[in-house]
Amino acid sequence: MSRFGYTTLMLSTLFTNPIVFIIWAISLVVALTIHEYAHAKTADYLGDPTPRANGRITLDPRAHLDPLGTILILIVGFGWGRPVEFDPYNLRNPKRDTALIALAGPASNIVLAIILSILSSFLGAGSLIASIIPLMIMMNISLAIFNLVPVFPLDGEKILKGFLPTELAVEYDNLMHQYGTLILIMLLLPIASGSSPISVLISPAISFVSNLLL
Repeated sequence: MSRFGYTTLMLSTLFTNPIVFIIWAISLVVALTIHEYAHAKTADYLGDPTPRANGRITLDPRAHLDPLGTILILIVGFGWGRPVEFDPYNLRNPKRDTALIALAGPASNIVLAIILSILSSFLGAGSLIASIIPLMIMMNISLAIFNLVPVFPLDGEKILKGFLPTELAVEYDNLMHQYGTLILIMLLLPIASGSSPISVLISPAISFVSNLLL
């Protein structure tokens, strides 16, 4: 489905089937909360007290949701949670640990999707929970893979820097902080047939993982 088609579907669902939209919204809240909590918990585990001081070591969604980012995910399918702040100078190995903190968010969504997939195999096909789980799985897979795109301010940018040689990582960091947001906006714009470049890029990966779990 094109991004335009997805957006139209979500907006129409809001008015034609608000229950489905509410289920989708709840799935979003759970996925974003787990994602940001994983960032915070990993940073805390690796030695930085900043997330704990900021009240981010919690599964309370209010600590992790960004209003604009949440609305955008519901409307256009892409968005973000409230970023977890951490101080790399508190980390034992700043370059490696920053990458691990970034990776924790997408990894937590994939793990949650796997757990939900296993749970769904034990539920009857006609149950309400069984009908909700596929939506939650898709939300978590989409959020994880979208965030792995190596463009600032997404998690993939920090993950990639962790694997690059130090000098190249510094150059890449400078480039991304100058142009990353602009690049991301360009990737999100529907250019061809209503599909954005980033949708074309990540849709095969989302479909592949979804086929494994659903």
